[in-house]
Amino acid sequence: MFYPRFLLQGLVLGALLGIAGGTNAADWPQFRGPNRDGLSKETGLLKEWSKDGPAKLWSAKNLGLGYGTPSVSDGKIYGLGTRDGKDGVWALNEADGKELWFTTFDEPRNTNQNNGPSGTPTIHGGKAYAVSSKGKLVCLEAKTGKLDWQADFVKDFGGSVPSWGFTESPLIDGDKLICTPGGKNATLVALDKTNGKLIWKSAVPKGDSAQYASAITVESGGQKQYIQFVRGGVVSIGASDGAFLWRYDAPANGTANCSTPIFHDGHVFAASSYGKGGGAAKVEQADGKFAATEVYFEKKIQNHHGGLVLIDGFMYGEASGKLACVNFKTGEIVWSAPAGSASKGSVTYADGHLYHRNEGGKGTVLLIEANPKKYVEKGRFDQPDRSTGKNSEAWAHPVVTNGKLYVRDQGMMLCYDVKQK
Repeated sequence: MFYPRFLLQGLVLGALLGIAGGTNAADWPQFRGPNRDGLSKETGLLKEWSKDGPAKLWSAKNLGLGYGTPSVSDGKIYGLGTRDGKDGVWALNEADGKELWFTTFDEPRNTNQNNGPSGTPTIHGGKAYAVSSKGKLVCLEAKTGKLDWQADFVKDFGGSVPSWGFTESPLIDGDKLICTPGGKNATLVALDKTNGKLIWKSAVPKGDSAQYASAITVESGGQKQYIQFVRGGVVSIGASDGAFLWRYDAPANGTANCSTPIFHDGHVFAASSYGKGGGAAKVEQADGKFAATEVYFEKKIQNHHGGLVLIDGFMYGEASGKLACVNFKTGEIVWSAPAGSASKGSVTYADGHLYHRNEGGKGTVLLIEANPKKYVEKGRFDQPDRSTGKNSEAWAHPVVTNGKLYVRDQGMMLCYDVKQK
């Protein structure tokens, strides 16, 4: 059975991202949080849950079909969904989940899984940036949902729609918006965030098409770079001019590359599923040229789309169907979750703990110590009112922000209080 990524999925330098404008310090304004690494800086959260899990504060329904993870900024929650034959962006009131607006901007793409739009809106400077399944990019007023400007990955940049649609979450860096149309002459492009005008386009060797991951910003060899997981592998592009710098192809498979790469200590790590695995390469510069040389590759570290988080030299995330702890430096799998606990799913980190969400079954959410020595579970609960049938996979990543845990299941959003009293 084929699965899309749909959520899209590195350790980056937050100061380089330019996300702060118009958000609170504890907000989650884009995919995988402020620094796109899945790490929350929140403290004072519950260290253990009761047998029923944390207290549910509210739920919102009828948001529309979609697997995308929500973003949270300036008292509002944003997401993508398909309603009444249209793809659009919705905004909810963070306090009670009441809908504030819904703006449609594209026709839906009916795939074999009818997955709906599955990226995450990026909120920056009072604007909301989002991409539809067919590759329409929009900039909306975050308060009202009013359209500012739009672009088209296919018509404007020669991109091709991936098998399960575009699922990218746009990256804002300073005045630039970075996205991945996947065209032969425009694998990645930089646009002016204020009006959508082209700044540069990057023609990556091999003419890689887009996949299901989202780009990150890093600093390497004294140069700011954008790293993205495309069809043929992980590529790096110079931030100033879009020049191709290096690539690492070993982690790519022929079906779907989904999870966000991790860049740390001069090394890039990336992993995919479909029988492939994960590996790390050392990125070095010599005579003005960059190269990525593989350090290790481990077939057992197959990560579909739930991503990995890096904490104190250890990665936590799915490795071939179960949560695992992996030594970033060596690729050694230190431990794997026991049967019946944290299976294939997505992971977010906050205040010493992993918030893990199983993709199947009851969509169980687990609280687990970020412990590199052993698996220590501190609580769990089964998601109420789970979707069933064709669109039942719980693919949206858990979000922890402002003392709350947010869990999306298709057209429903659940909010839990995880602040320690």
